[in-house]
Amino acid sequence: MKKTIILLVLLFVCIRLNFAQTISADSLKKHVYYLASDKLGGRAPGSKGEKLAQQYIQKAFSQIGLIPKGSKGYLQPFAYKRNLNFHDTTSKKTISCKGTNILGFIDNQAPYTLVIGAHYDHLGHGESGSPLEKSKTKKIFNGADDNASGVAGVIELSRYYANNNIQEKHNFLFMCFSAEEDGLIGSKYFTNNPTLELMSINAMLNMDMIGRLNDSTRALMVYGIGTNPGFTDLVKKHAGNLKLVLDSAGSGPSDHASFYRKNIPVMHFFTGQHSDYHKSTDDAEKCNYTGSAEVLNFIIRLAEDIPGETKLAFTPTVQKETPRGGYKVTMGIMPDYAYEGKGLKIDGVTEGKPAQKAGIKANDVLIELNGKPIQNIREYVGMLSQFKKGDKVPLKVERNQEIVELEVQF
Repeated sequence: MKKTIILLVLLFVCIRLNFAQTISADSLKKHVYYLASDKLGGRAPGSKGEKLAQQYIQKAFSQIGLIPKGSKGYLQPFAYKRNLNFHDTTSKKTISCKGTNILGFIDNQAPYTLVIGAHYDHLGHGESGSPLEKSKTKKIFNGADDNASGVAGVIELSRYYANNNIQEKHNFLFMCFSAEEDGLIGSKYFTNNPTLELMSINAMLNMDMIGRLNDSTRALMVYGIGTNPGFTDLVKKHAGNLKLVLDSAGSGPSDHASFYRKNIPVMHFFTGQHSDYHKSTDDAEKCNYTGSAEVLNFIIRLAEDIPGETKLAFTPTVQKETPRGGYKVTMGIMPDYAYEGKGLKIDGVTEGKPAQKAGIKANDVLIELNGKPIQNIREYVGMLSQFKKGDKVPLKVERNQEIVELEVQF
């Protein structure tokens, strides 16, 4: 009898392990290599390349067996206008644009739903969003990390939850947003025109740039933990070998902000900025697919522990929202997102940009700009909106425990 019980227990464990599949790095790589290929031309909103990406995602959702949850099958098309010159916010000339969100649903007969999302558009040939690379030749901004990596995550998480045969606490709405680079347009459209009652959404989990996990620092940024009283303890509980860098703010320059504005708790996952951000060099071979799989398995552990029996409490956060595309200058620095001290630690400096010309070096900590102290990256980005090209601004950095005074010209 004891042997029978032991065998049954072992059988149950084997079945459970079989159903509780982990995320495949090879599958993630396959998705990113297609979505970030030159064939798709950088996936600018409404472009032929974005439509190819849309077809790829829609086909994946269909093959996985997700329930269509758009306004037209899996799709939620929308129209919008943006400045003719995206980089000139004072311009009054606009152009008409089109985008399409993609939505697939898993109905677990649960009272509440978790939204898992990522944007699938990118900068095309530089005509959309805010590229940081200027060139006289036509280049393709493939956006492998930003944000083919997040889209691959949405597809593989939907596959996991469709096939794991475990009774989940939540339903799941998987969303790929268009026109994020033009100002979170797709996610704003959904939250203003929801195809699922917003009151039934317990939380939104957003993935934007999860493709560059550093194997040395193992740093994963998680934003929005202040939007629900239990999120901080929850993420720490399931961190595993990841080093979490936590931020309470629910607002920010990605699609989770649209849900936060509707009083929905959010979390945003991000492996950090790098020198290829918004450049034509953000290519598929530079992504860490094993690292992305680790991030997604962390999200699985986290999502399965989010309470689903009752509506989650929403807590507004007090930090200022990071401007998106609202500044006309850049210093040309790569922030160290894993840095937890005061100020902004600089991980790298782009050659030929204002920071390099001013004498700023990697590992400097920017502590003051134009006479105002800087506590973190959000304050720094907020201050950039005050300057225009040609301005000369004093700054202070901490270097080898000494304060160095410099001047930067934008």
